[in-house]
Amino acid sequence: MSRSAVLLAAALAALLAPGAALPVRRQGPRHKLLLVSFDGFRWDYDQDVHTPNLDTMAREGVKARYMTPAFVTMTSPCHFTLVTGKYIENHGVVHNMYYNTTSKVKLPYHATLGIQRWWDNGSVPIWITAQRQGLRTGSFFYPGGNVTYQGTAVTLSRKEGILHNYKDEKEWRANIDTVMKWFTEEGLDLVTLYFGEPDSTGHKYGPESQQRKDMVAQVDRTVGYLRDSIRRSGLESSLNLIITSDHGMTTVNKAAGDLVEFHKFPNFTFKDIEFELLDYGPNGMLLPKDGQLEKVYEVLKDAHPKLHVYKKESFPKFFHYANHPRITPLLMYSDPGYVIHGRLNVQFNNGEHGFDNGVMDMKTIFRAVGPSFRRGLEVEPFESVHVYELLCRLLGIVPEANDGHLGTLLPVLAPEGGTGRPSTPPPTTRSGTALLPGGCPPLMAGLLLATILLAKVA
Repeated sequence: MSRSAVLLAAALAALLAPGAALPVRRQGPRHKLLLVSFDGFRWDYDQDVHTPNLDTMAREGVKARYMTPAFVTMTSPCHFTLVTGKYIENHGVVHNMYYNTTSKVKLPYHATLGIQRWWDNGSVPIWITAQRQGLRTGSFFYPGGNVTYQGTAVTLSRKEGILHNYKDEKEWRANIDTVMKWFTEEGLDLVTLYFGEPDSTGHKYGPESQQRKDMVAQVDRTVGYLRDSIRRSGLESSLNLIITSDHGMTTVNKAAGDLVEFHKFPNFTFKDIEFELLDYGPNGMLLPKDGQLEKVYEVLKDAHPKLHVYKKESFPKFFHYANHPRITPLLMYSDPGYVIHGRLNVQFNNGEHGFDNGVMDMKTIFRAVGPSFRRGLEVEPFESVHVYELLCRLLGIVPEANDGHLGTLLPVLAPEGGTGRPSTPPPTTRSGTALLPGGCPPLMAGLLLATILLAKVA
């Protein structure tokens, strides 16, 4: 082989080396991104309340008719789907509560927010992915934003306290002020901001209550304050804003004559159960004692017409929920309006979520405005699992492997070359490799060129 051929062979080896197919870096100015979640904001909450700021945001940007959250429709699992693009069985945050079926430990929601091993179980959320690609990120009260992932923490973060007052409108505005400083003074590129309302009010008073309507008006005022703050901070032309939520809310049939009460089921006994996770809305998990699985299942499968009990392997696949090691051999959910009572009746909420994500009351909102978005566009419903790919596109970063599809939400982005619109980053393959013009990944282009030259000099 000639000297030229040897050199070309070496070049070919370099192309095959790890890192040879790193993504092409985005050129030009990068826009910032603020993802805001108002917990428990049902898709139709703006229809019985005057919401001028949300309405203006829709006219000036993008609105989805509604968004379908992941199942199970709980706060932490659904929020983690938004920042990973994975169905819950694939990201592993399967419940609001940390639990261990061996030790029998169960921790409440606020304590679970700080349990690193509950969140860091293989999936890397967008904060960490963005930081690995040179960006700075922040999380303000967002579930999952206060632990480390593979040894890396979010650049800046705040965690809500266990006695945090979700309703304090003055604090909401102070939190927004802090986030604006994170963008302007700390140089952050991405921030996720969480508010615990109208979920808390919906639980306490019910989704049809006047208190909930008053809280939606407060949310709308806050959206107005947020958008004014973006303008005052000089970020209007450089920051994309997305407002969404994790799930909806429905009314609990507290006075129904057919409550779902395990302690009243004939032939069922908790003596056959090794571990239980009940009394958490309409969802439940059971680990029967050795040798008792079939017996418990046979007793429960037809125990109540409003209760749906499955063996793990038979749980409906379209929920994308049960195929994870943390899920117990038996799991269940109840019909809308019905919660699951275990040993005692200890649930007293007037509103609840956690139900089948196909139920309309579980649907939620999606609004977006900013330099990258079209104006005055309403889009058809979509699943929340697709939002992550959009977030990555807006930031110009290569996403981790996920269950979403970028094409679902590409139509919400403004065309390239429009006035004040950013150019989109290079399109990517499903593996995340950036494509050159014509759709050829750089590695393949290099291999093709090297092969041609080797043929000429060999």
